[in-house]
Amino acid sequence: MIQEMKKLTFLVTNGEYEKFIANIRELGVIHVEELQQGATSDELQAGLDMAVRYKEALKALDFAAESYEPSATYMPQPADASKAVVLLDTVERLLKEENSVKHSIDATDDAIQQLEPFGEFSWDSIRQLEQSGYKPYFYAVNNKMYKAEWGEKYFATAINEINKKTYFVAFSNEDQEPDITAERLFLPDESLSVYQEKRKVLEEQLVSIHEQMLQVNAVDRASIEAGQVANENDIQLSKVHLSKEDIAGGAVKLMVGWTLKEKADGVVDYLEKEHIFYELEDPAFDDNVPIQIKNDKFSSLFEPILRMYSLPNYHDIDPLPFFAPFFMLFFGLCMGDMGYGLLILAASIAIIFAKPDLAKYGKLGALLGGMTCICGFITGTFFGIDLATVDWEFIKPMQPYFINDSMKDSFFGYSPMMVISVIIGLIQVLLGMTLAGCKAVKNYGFVYGVGKFSWVVALLSATLLFGFPLFGVEWSHPVQYVFYALIALSALGIFFLNNPNAYKKDSALGKALGVGSNIGGGIWATYGMSTGLLGDLLSYIRLFALGLTGGVLGSVFNQLAMEMSPDVPVVHELVMLIILLFGHGINFGLCMISSFVHPMRLTFVEYFKNADFEGNGKEYNPFQVKVK
Repeated sequence: MIQEMKKLTFLVTNGEYEKFIANIRELGVIHVEELQQGATSDELQAGLDMAVRYKEALKALDFAAESYEPSATYMPQPADASKAVVLLDTVERLLKEENSVKHSIDATDDAIQQLEPFGEFSWDSIRQLEQSGYKPYFYAVNNKMYKAEWGEKYFATAINEINKKTYFVAFSNEDQEPDITAERLFLPDESLSVYQEKRKVLEEQLVSIHEQMLQVNAVDRASIEAGQVANENDIQLSKVHLSKEDIAGGAVKLMVGWTLKEKADGVVDYLEKEHIFYELEDPAFDDNVPIQIKNDKFSSLFEPILRMYSLPNYHDIDPLPFFAPFFMLFFGLCMGDMGYGLLILAASIAIIFAKPDLAKYGKLGALLGGMTCICGFITGTFFGIDLATVDWEFIKPMQPYFINDSMKDSFFGYSPMMVISVIIGLIQVLLGMTLAGCKAVKNYGFVYGVGKFSWVVALLSATLLFGFPLFGVEWSHPVQYVFYALIALSALGIFFLNNPNAYKKDSALGKALGVGSNIGGGIWATYGMSTGLLGDLLSYIRLFALGLTGGVLGSVFNQLAMEMSPDVPVVHELVMLIILLFGHGINFGLCMISSFVHPMRLTFVEYFKNADFEGNGKEYNPFQVKVK
């Protein structure tokens, strides 16, 4: 849920300003609003530049720690932020040296590659020949195009044959190049052994640089991270200094901040004690209020998915508790294979225990894997095997309960899971409409939500009245009359209360125009609902289609493994295993991608649209001293 906020306006004199800034920073509960949007300063720009340096340096150290092995054991030193800048310079110097050495190694490798076909020879001897009037020329040509006559005419001598190419040298005692149709090579001016020795030296230099980086990472990383945190604090302080307006000729500074309602009493106590002039009030409707959301442990796991779209704004209803169960269900239906669900579950549990810093994502993965197992069991799919068709004794008692085309009759010619997917979509869309009504009531009053609630009641009543009989449910006449009455009452809300603002006219003509405006709006909304709702519900068929596709592909790979494996002991099992691993690996990857992308699409488009979710909220970021 979205936490309630209080707005604070401060007037601080120049003499009190520095102390006031230090004190509210110590309080650590006030989000300072930027009154000078886009403003900057030399201090802020310097801090942002340093932030980039810290990020790149730590990234380089992380890469070194993952890629190279230290030759010694180093003892970490206590964090000392004062050393951070010097350490940054050291890391940057090492990176520059590493880059230079790597370029030299590349150039040396290129030279070695050119010289290797000709082997080791002395350039001094070659130069002596040049002084005698015989200039050497080095060539490479396709074996079939090498001509023996070149040897007679230009003293051509084949040195080596590699990859169907002949490498040879020819001589000319004239200033003119030999008339040879071949690729001329311009070799480096040192011998092969010189470059090979040079490469060894460069490799030793590179190892030394890597060792120094590993040493910095092991010994002084804490100091760099402490410097990074100190720089972040400096950046935040610079932004706060830019978040004020000078009034009364610069003698007084105006600042605006936000704090959680539950923290407001502590802030007020401080302000009263320090005799700071302030005003505490509820947010105005047009205020850009910072957002802090607080949910239960289950819903909070899905917060990264919500942040991929946007945080809610202060006038939204937090969608997280409502879409989290649906997202989990959608993922399971799209993945749709109990075997794949077990793999996700096992990997997620391993992450929880092996990577404590990623435990939150591991728990999310465990939920998604568990739901995939449940959905895979319901549809009777295990690594592409249709469990409804196997002749396994321990499966037979469960087969009548599998919901798939093998065990269940179609609904009006449609697959049972396809119909179930549309029903799930209808439930989520109706929930979204209900939340849209609740949002209207929250922000404007009950009458503004009546039109939205009317659509929910009308659609739900029509579904019960006309949809349930298709599944064998017979309603008594009194119950049918109740449904008709609810639909009629809903029509009143749809056609007469979809825009209550239109009635805010004093004259009779104005009120009559308000009625006409609402009727017209109701007709337009009915047209939009009749076309848009169908499109929204059909979008949910992808839940069925993706689950079916994954199962079919898995089944195809199983069949290929059986049919393409040679009937030779051991070889048969080996080839089958390779095909199964390769095929199911591809299928699992494709299913993972689609099982994230399409549930997000249904959530961000169909659900958020019907829930009237606006988003674009800015996060509550209190001014405080950050610590590592």
